[in-house]
Amino acid sequence: MVFSSQTFLFFFLPLAGLCVFVRSKPLQNALLLMASLLFYAWGEPKMVVLMALVTLVAYLSGFAMVHFEGRPGAKKAVLVVAIFVIIGNLFVFKYLNFLCRTLSFLGLEDPNLALPIGISFYSFQVLSYVIDLYRGRIGLQRNFFYLLMYVSFFPQLIAGPIVRYETVEKEIRSRSVTMDDLATGFRRFVMGLAKKLLLANQVAQVATIVYAGDPNYYGSLMYWLAAIAYTLQIYFDFSGYSDMAIGLGRMFGFHFLENFNYPYISLSVTEFWRRWHISLSTWFRDYVYIPLGGNRVSRGKWIRNILIVWGLTGLWHGADWNFLAWGLSYGLILLVEKLWLGKYLERLPKPVRWLLCMIVVCVGWVMFNLTDFAQMRFALVRMFNFTHVPLVRSLAADVSIVPPLLWMVPALIFSTPISQDIRLGDSWRAEVVRNTLCLALFAICILFSVSASFNPFIYFRF
Repeated sequence: MVFSSQTFLFFFLPLAGLCVFVRSKPLQNALLLMASLLFYAWGEPKMVVLMALVTLVAYLSGFAMVHFEGRPGAKKAVLVVAIFVIIGNLFVFKYLNFLCRTLSFLGLEDPNLALPIGISFYSFQVLSYVIDLYRGRIGLQRNFFYLLMYVSFFPQLIAGPIVRYETVEKEIRSRSVTMDDLATGFRRFVMGLAKKLLLANQVAQVATIVYAGDPNYYGSLMYWLAAIAYTLQIYFDFSGYSDMAIGLGRMFGFHFLENFNYPYISLSVTEFWRRWHISLSTWFRDYVYIPLGGNRVSRGKWIRNILIVWGLTGLWHGADWNFLAWGLSYGLILLVEKLWLGKYLERLPKPVRWLLCMIVVCVGWVMFNLTDFAQMRFALVRMFNFTHVPLVRSLAADVSIVPPLLWMVPALIFSTPISQDIRLGDSWRAEVVRNTLCLALFAICILFSVSASFNPFIYFRF
């Protein structure tokens, strides 16, 4: 079940929303837990058990660490075992197929294990719980069902953002929902829904058509447009989902942290990764990069740390070589930028710095999108060898590409903070205008949802 589906919008959300009116917090949590498990079981009924077992490992590990509080060695051993089990589970279901295919020359057969939806997200959330508990940053959650609700809470379960336990620790037991929370949360949800249905789904078809079409009909211009279209698609797809998750969380009394901050206005690759998928970047920083020593080590070890983090970042997104290449390439680019290029880039005019950054980002998304290295290589070569094919010929090859190309214009506009610059004020009249516009936008989204036959969520495969 996806947030933009009619099943979710017309049935699941209205029924789950009734939980807000239950005054008893334990009962409300129980209902939210049942709703979340139902949401996940809708598409992955068997995998609910797996998620519950992973949560149980974290729950029991928490009690063991508290029990061994006065024995640092035993406490650390519990942490290591818990991390091994949680990551081991992630490895088996996400990477074992890839490993067996890679080592097929040794006689290993692909077990064809199904990838549980959202396993990367909930695994990292469970890991943050056990690690932060070990560090003393959070308290032990003695109620297993509360911990399971944190892990399985449907707004952020299958595509993030990665919500750390410390963010919602107090709100699990004690929270309130005001009319302002409901209105603000709903508006945020509708904005995310519009990003997904009105922008991501429309521009996505440009890349789909070009990459699947006959290369003789598409020159460098169309391959650049395809790269830009996918760049816009993945942003509005994932930031839209994050907006919906943050909005839904607010409607139920939870305050999730922001996950995107207009990454496509960045003037450097370093800045881009401060603005893109913030919850993942900070997770790797706090749980991998800093424990490895961060930048407070020798230059050689620092370079090692950067490459480890970015190699893992690439593999986190998918079990294939293109994701590893994508992650490592960003690691190398960041090293070059930090060690040498950054000081020269700062002397350039801002438009030039922005353009250079966006070229790197677009090329990166081509590597991310195309898992077949031959197709990836062809696309990148075609982008830079200035092959000319008349635009009329390209459009005639598949005229259905024209509307998606036109949708790229508003997508480019709304990938900037232009909408944030529109201030309506805080008067009651402004509130009426905001809510009226929100309802009108929601109605448009419903129309698109009913008529749409193309509704992918890119990050579901992660």
